[in-house]
Amino acid sequence: MAAMKSVSISLVLVIVLVAQSQLMPQSLAQTCSSSLSTLNVCAPFVMPGAAATATPSPDCCNALQTIEHDCLCNTIRIASRIPAQCNLPPLTCGAN
Repeated sequence: MAAMKSVSISLVLVIVLVAQSQLMPQSLAQTCSSSLSTLNVCAPFVMPGAAATATPSPDCCNALQTIEHDCLCNTIRIASRIPAQCNLPPLTCGAN
């Protein structure tokens, strides 16, 4: 099960990085991509089944702190557009 989570995280990260490289200037995409790769330590807190009250590890918080605001925002924006580009319904992320 843990291996499947790792594969899922890696797959999502690759999809976002590919989409990002298509929509951002190359130098910005490379810098952002390498910064985003440090967020793998946050995987336990974003995977399905993670406890909503779980506190991210110090390593996760430190990795997140190193990511530039624009990089993170652009990545989220790009990731949210992927379903529409794949002819899937848009994401609706409400509180559960």
